[in-house]
Amino acid sequence: MQAERLQKILSKAGITSRRKAEGLILQGRVSVNGKIVRELGTKAVLGRDEIRVDGKTIKPEAEGVVLVLFKPRRCVTTLHDPQGRRTVADFVNKFPMRLYPVGRLDYDAEGLLLLTNDGELAHRLQHPRYKVPKTYLVKVRGHPPAEALASLQQGVNLEDGITAPAELIVMEDDQKATWLSLTLREGRKHQVKRMCAAVGHPVLRLRRTKVGPIELDDLRPGEIRRLKSREVRSLRKNVGLKGD
Repeated sequence: MQAERLQKILSKAGITSRRKAEGLILQGRVSVNGKIVRELGTKAVLGRDEIRVDGKTIKPEAEGVVLVLFKPRRCVTTLHDPQGRRTVADFVNKFPMRLYPVGRLDYDAEGLLLLTNDGELAHRLQHPRYKVPKTYLVKVRGHPPAEALASLQQGVNLEDGITAPAELIVMEDDQKATWLSLTLREGRKHQVKRMCAAVGHPVLRLRRTKVGPIELDDLRPGEIRRLKSREVRSLRKNVGLKGD
């Protein structure tokens, strides 16, 4: 067994992201073999060394699990909500391991949400360095002219900078709205909504349909399925991880 940095161990064990794990270490909340550790370069072996976070022993997961949930609308992408609203945890509580949502979908948005106990995979799927494509089916108010569509494709100037180029397909028009397929490779907060509002066509409905190589397929709102081994390998390969 090879020793690894503590923040990587905590991430792989599904405790939290590497960045947040570094914070836990610096705060003195992590111990190895009974000794509080505050050095970020500290290494250990999970399963050989006793590693604790806030006094709780960290155990290696038997295997990495990745689920696809069709998150319904009016559901928050957290494991607990102080306001008592429905959360994604309500859909995965039948699984024995603790699963974390990968990224977020707004309360009023729906669609594909990945959940996993593989902290390193979750971290990379969300990190801008890996530019994981995410595709959304978006209903916007009105009928965007060519200039607005070009802005969405080439980059929209938002308060936090110009967005990266996006892939766009006009799917369908009706009397008062337009359906677009929009694929992004960055993950700013409320990005799709802000982009569409900036070109004068606010979002009326938003559904994420694809993350990397994984699609919703025939799932319905509230339904969930576990990714097959080949799908997990493909997802890991997409972010530079080994497939096994």
